[in-house]
Amino acid sequence: MNPTVQLASKNVRIAVICGGSSNEAEVSRVSGTGVADALRENYTDVTVLELNAGLTAALQQLNPDVVFPILHGPPGEDGTIQGFLEILNIPYVGSGVHASAVAMDKPGAKLVFANAGLPLAAQVIVDVDDDIDETVAVIDRQLGTDVVIKPANQGSALGVQFARNPQEIREAIQAARNTYGLVLVESCIEGREITVGVLDTKTRPIAFPVIEIVTPDTTWYDFEHRYTQGLSEHIVPAHLPDNTLTRLQEMAIRAHVALGCRDLSRADFVVSDDREVLLEVNTLPGMTPTSLYPDGAAAWGLDFASLMVHLAERAMGRVGTQ
Repeated sequence: MNPTVQLASKNVRIAVICGGSSNEAEVSRVSGTGVADALRENYTDVTVLELNAGLTAALQQLNPDVVFPILHGPPGEDGTIQGFLEILNIPYVGSGVHASAVAMDKPGAKLVFANAGLPLAAQVIVDVDDDIDETVAVIDRQLGTDVVIKPANQGSALGVQFARNPQEIREAIQAARNTYGLVLVESCIEGREITVGVLDTKTRPIAFPVIEIVTPDTTWYDFEHRYTQGLSEHIVPAHLPDNTLTRLQEMAIRAHVALGCRDLSRADFVVSDDREVLLEVNTLPGMTPTSLYPDGAAAWGLDFASLMVHLAERAMGRVGTQ
C-alpha cells in the first residue's frame, strides 16, 4: 500500500448507502456493490443499505462505525444525506454539507471557482420565470449561438444539450426548465474531455494522473458513454504536454480546496489547443467498473481495495469532529 494512505482497522462496522430515487440510482447501486465487495477484502462487517424511508431505522439497528455513501445526484450528493448523517452523529466518507451542496449547484460552484482564479466558460443563468425571447437574445449577445445547456443541479451529464442556433437554444432551455428548473447556459468549447481525481492524504491533497476520455466520433461523454462498458476509452496519462498535465493537476487541487472538499473529488475539464477550462467538481465520483476515479487511483499506484480502506479510515478518524 502507498505509505501516504491509511491501514485497515479491525472490528469495524461499515454501512454502504446506495440507490434511492434519483435518475442515477441504478448507477449508485452498481457503485455501492463494488465498494462493498472491495471493503470486504479488509473488513468483515460491511452492510449495504438502500436510501429509502427505512434508512434511519436500519442505521440505528446497525449502529455503524462509519458510513460510506455511494450516491449520485440529489439527495445523496447535494448535502442532504450528509446533514442527515451529521444529525445522527455518524462519521461518513466524503465532503461535508456545505461543500457537497455548493459543488452540486453549478452556478454557485462557478462563483467559488472564479474567486479562486480558475478558468471557466462564459455563462448565462436562466431562471424558470425568465422571458424566453429576452433570454435567447441575451445568450446571443453574450455567448453567441454555439452553446451548452445544462441543468444547474444535476450530475452525470443528465439533461445536457448542445445548441447551434437560436431555435435550438430556445427548445433546449424550455425542455431543461420543464424538467429541472434552473438552467445554466455556457459557451461551447471544443476540445479534449479531461478529468483529474483528487485524494486527501495524511498531509495534503494529491492529484491522480490526468485522464483523457475518448468516445467514438460524433459522440461525447454523456450518461450512456459513462456507464456502458466499451463506449469510452480512458487514456492515462492523457497525451498532453507535461506542463499542461501539471497545470491541470494543480487546478484540480485548487478547486478541491476552494470548495472545501474532503477525502476525494474529481475535477472535469475541457482542454483545447489554447486553453483549459474547468467544468465542474464531483464530490462523490462514481465507483463502477467504467468509472474514472478508480482508474486515476490505480495509475497513482493505489488499487481499489486499498483506496476503499483509505477513505473509510479517514472518515472513522473524524468521530465526534464532523
